[in-house]
Amino acid sequence: MGGYLIPANSKKSMLIFGIFNKTDLILFGLGVGASLLLLMLLPVDELKYAIMALVPGVTTGVLVIPIPNYHNIRTIIGLAYTFYTTRQQYIWKGWCFLNGEEDSEQIHK
Repeated sequence: MGGYLIPANSKKSMLIFGIFNKTDLILFGLGVGASLLLLMLLPVDELKYAIMALVPGVTTGVLVIPIPNYHNIRTIIGLAYTFYTTRQQYIWKGWCFLNGEEDSEQIHK
């Protein structure tokens, strides 16, 4: 093909603040909005109501926390769901001399 190397951070420029995409910000905004609405509606002078009001914001915040090797927690949950709910067929084609196409005895000659 072109033989070009893509820098590891090339997709970062496509993200908002270099961390979030639109879906992340919408999800987090909805969670924080729900928390603010619950804080106004519930009697938060009691601890259990304060915790109930903060759960949507904290939950969505945890889902969009960036982590190494993945985009965020939401991505890991989606990948795990896809892995365990669909039939997987991985065709390995790696840095191998034969790629499984010929007899492996030729390597030892």
